[in-house]
Parts: sequence; structure tokens; C-alpha cells
Amino acid sequence: MDGSSRGSIERVNDFVVKFANVNGSGSASANALFAKSVLRMGVPASSRNIFPSNIQGLPTWYEVRICEKGHLGRRGGVDMMVAMNPETWDQDLAEIEPGGYLFYDSTKPLPPSKFRDDITVIGAPLTAICNREYQDPRQRQLFKNIIYLGVLSALLNMDVAAIEKLISEQFRGRDALIRPNLKALNLGREWALTELDCPIGLRLERTDRVGDRIFITGNDAAALGAVYGGATLCAWYPITPSSSLAEAFSNHCRRYRSDPETKKKRYAIIQAEDELASIGIVIGAAWNGARAFTATSGPGISLMQEFIGLAYFAEIPAVIFDVQRGSPSTGMPTRTQQADILSCALASHGDTKHVLLFPENPHEAFLFAAEAFDLADRLQTPVFVMVDLDIGMNDWLVEPLAWDENRRYDRGKVMTAEQLDAGVEFGRYLDVDDDGIPYRTLPGTHPTRGAFFTRGTTKDRYARYSEEGPDYVDNMQRLLHKFDTAKRLVPHPMRRTAREPTRYGAIYCGSTSPAMTEALEALEERGIHLDTLRVRAYPFHEDVFDFIAAHDRVFVIEQNRDAQLRTLLAVDGEIDPLRLVPILHYDGTPITARFIVKAIADILDVVTLAPLRRAVP
Repeated sequence: MDGSSRGSIERVNDFVVKFANVNGSGSASANALFAKSVLRMGVPASSRNIFPSNIQGLPTWYEVRICEKGHLGRRGGVDMMVAMNPETWDQDLAEIEPGGYLFYDSTKPLPPSKFRDDITVIGAPLTAICNREYQDPRQRQLFKNIIYLGVLSALLNMDVAAIEKLISEQFRGRDALIRPNLKALNLGREWALTELDCPIGLRLERTDRVGDRIFITGNDAAALGAVYGGATLCAWYPITPSSSLAEAFSNHCRRYRSDPETKKKRYAIIQAEDELASIGIVIGAAWNGARAFTATSGPGISLMQEFIGLAYFAEIPAVIFDVQRGSPSTGMPTRTQQADILSCALASHGDTKHVLLFPENPHEAFLFAAEAFDLADRLQTPVFVMVDLDIGMNDWLVEPLAWDENRRYDRGKVMTAEQLDAGVEFGRYLDVDDDGIPYRTLPGTHPTRGAFFTRGTTKDRYARYSEEGPDYVDNMQRLLHKFDTAKRLVPHPMRRTAREPTRYGAIYCGSTSPAMTEALEALEERGIHLDTLRVRAYPFHEDVFDFIAAHDRVFVIEQNRDAQLRTLLAVDGEIDPLRLVPILHYDGTPITARFIVKAIADILDVVTLAPLRRAVP
């Protein structure tokens, strides 16, 4: 070790390791092996991949949060930096917590001025080892990553057998690669055990806190949810960070939507020429009775506006997965945000309101994906599943995905040929149940009756063209009534009551959830107690406004600049915006517990906070 370990952090199964690499160097595979090896030891871990929007050459980071207690959001701060990119050295060095560790390639000596006095510096001559062992330049680059994984296995007391098993699994079917990777792993491990004091203050111990949970990305889970939800068509145009959702759907369909005997495909996946075409294909397929969806991100939503308005006004089901990224315009394509809330809620011109679902992790992304197709059919309208890059592209540790085999699809109000023959009155935009939702017919239901065409212009209750003011107002009011009906059908909010009575509340949604859960514990330790409500859908259930009414001030924590969730809450609930205090994080990285704690504590003077006395019954 190049630096003193006095005052160094000492923690077991509770620390953050961050890898600083160059995009295209092959480091992603080794870094993922590290995270999965921690899980194989039974220790909960979460990973965040921070990568550039080019193909190769720019900096990339991979952060692994190890927390036996189970906190899976970003904590903030780094306990060990694996610094493999000289271009970001100063930035990476600054992130290390006092008492933390720096691990770097010491082949090329660095002056003392490049280090810090309050951290432990660990050098390993990785390049020199690679140059000695390998002749091919590409092998030197790739195996360097596995060698530093071997060094880490010794430093952190990792189970090397778990890593070796993962390597064998990863290269199954390419068996010729297994032995060289195992050799590189043990080269690094044996060097470290010989040359360094192992383990260091940060170390891993086997436990059983992972259980039967799985490690999966939100895009993969959502794609599987679409399969289970009955989707048979995906039309999309490639855009980061949603492309892997469509690709995962294709993979799942090959397994679950192909006839095992004839191999005939029972699905269609169409890469359209642009986003507008993709949503047009989805609407056309849905009008014909298929369950169809598209996957996109903010710029794609912007391009789809006209067709989204058509689906809303003509009342055609459609599911849109919006994997949100940095914005506006091209923004930060490979960074995360929650910045499409308003653009999706009010998509298209004129008076439109759309259903939004906010999953908190890949497990809910699976559930909400399937639910979205039922809601779209039931409400005959577009439904947005609001994922974000953090959920969509990062691996999360979640409960196993489960499906109720007794569940049946809800196709909503679809009138049959028998009903039409029996003389049941049919008006395509006629509300007979006072829920704002009319009956529809699918093309080919009856040779002479039912709806055969649709239009995006004003019509009366029987779909006859009309520009009469009363017909327009009647239709628009019914659509608003239907949106009100949706409040009862969408997932309800989740409430948590503080341990002490409090006048303060907090509302949040989506990927903010794990950081918020951890932040609440830290705030309670500082004497700050908050009731919380996790919003899971828009339109907001009445419970949301009851929650706001029950508190003097409510913090609204979200990941965008303009407090978009807060805006919807204030407008729809006719609430004084001053009662809704914005806590905004929008630098493109996932929000951290430390950020939330500091932001709320800075606003609330802890000294003046005193627990409310509980009323005596």
C-alpha cells in the first residue's frame, strides 16, 4: 500500500465502490461481475452505470452500493475508488470520503501531489502484469479488468469461488474464454495476497440478506410485463434509454410468443422510420383489437404529439413506455431524470389529460406494464408507463416477478355481434353507464353494425361528424368524466405514517423511492418526522389531496428542474403552491439519500421542531 491506513474507514458489508473507466475498454463486464459476486455472497447490493452517449473514448463510471441493511438507493460519497481513467483522476479523487481508499494502476509512478493525505492509496502494477502475461494488445486491455477484479477479491475478502462460478456462467457456450478469464482473475488475486495487506478495512462477509430476490433491469422487467399483459405488437424507433425495452420484448416473444411446433411467430415487432410512425402503427393495431405499445423517451414523446392526441380524442387504446432521460432537446441522453411528467400528462395540443403510471423499481415496472394494457382497453385511451433511465437501464435487486395464472385480461367495453343483433343501442361515443366510457366494437365484429371507421374531428355521440358547439362540449365533458373514472382504476398511492405525529409530509414517485426510504431514517435520527405518500399514478386519487390537506407543509421530491409533479398537484387539487415545498434534483445522476436529508433539514430548523403530543382518546 502506498499510503497510510491510519484513520481509514472500517466497515463490513456497508460501503460504496466506484469504478472509473473509459467507455469501450471492456470494463463493464468485469464491473458487473463484481456486483453480482457481492450478491452471490448474500449481501444486498445495487449498481448504477453512468456512461457517455458516444460509442467509446469518454469517461464511464460504475457505482456499487453494498448495504447489508438493505438500502438500495444511491447513498452519495465513495468509500473506495477504482481509478482506471487518468483523464478523470482529479474528479474521482475528490469523491472519496475522508478515510476512504483509492485503488489505481501503479505501473506509471505518480507524484505525491496527485494524492490526498486523508485516504489510503493502494497501487497495483496492472499494466505491467498484463504486458508480462499477454502479447495481444486487445487481450492486455480486456484482461486488465479481470486482473483488477482479482486484486479487489483479495482486498475486500470476496468469495473467489463465487466469482469463478459467475465467470463460468457468463461464458457458457463460449467455453474457450472461461479458462483465460479464470487465469486473469487469479493473477490479480495471487499478486494482491503476496504484495498487499489483505483484507483492508472495507470487507465482505457472507450473509443471507439477499434471499430469493433477483437482479434485473426495469426495461427487461417491463418488456416481460408487456408479454404477460397480452401485447402482441411493438412498434418503435431506437432511442436511448428505451431501445433495450423493445429488444427485450423481442427476446421474450421468441420464447413465449412462438408456436413450439410450427415455430410460427405470434407477434410483430416493427422498427418504424421515426417515432411518429411508430405510435401511428400502435394506434392502428390497437384500433383493430391488438394490444400494442411503443417504447421511447422524451424527444420521441415530442414527435408523437399529434397521434397521441388522435388516440385520446378518437378513444383508442395505446400503451407508451417513456424511459425518461436528461432533457430538454437532446439533453443528456445517458443520464436520468423525471422530466417528462408534464409533457406526457398533457401530451398533444388542446385540452388533453393522460393516464400516467409511476413504477418505483423493475418489480413494479413488470406489474404496471401488464396493468397498462388493461387500463388502456378499459379506458380506451393512451396510458403512459413512466420509467426512467435509472430504473430502465440499471440492475436492481427486487422481489421475484410473479403472475396470477387465474388473472384474465380486461378488454373493457367491447360490444359483441350477439349484442348488436339483439338490438342493443350502439353509439360509439354514447355513455350509457355514467362513467364516461362508451362501448366500442372491433373491426369485423358485425357485417353491417358497429363502428367501421374513426375520426379525429368533432362528432356527436353516434360518431357522426359535427361541428356544433354543444356536441363538442358534450364530448369534451364526457372525456373529463372518463378521466375522473380513471382515478378509481389506477394504482392507489402508498402512505407511510411517521413514528411521531407531525405537521409535515412528503410526496414522491418512481425511482426516488429507495433514496427516500433511507432518507426518512436519517431524518428521524435528527428529530425530523415526516408522513410520506408515494404517488403511483395520475390522475391522482383523492387520498393524495386528503394527505396534503392533513399537513401544514408538504415536500414534493422529484428529479427535474421545474417541479413538474408539484405543478400537477397544485393545479389538479387547486392547492396553494406555497404549501407544496419543492425538493429538486436534476443533475442527471440518481437522487441520493444525503441530498434529500440535507435539502429538507436546511428548510426545517431542527431546533424549532418539537413532536406533537398525541391526543388522548
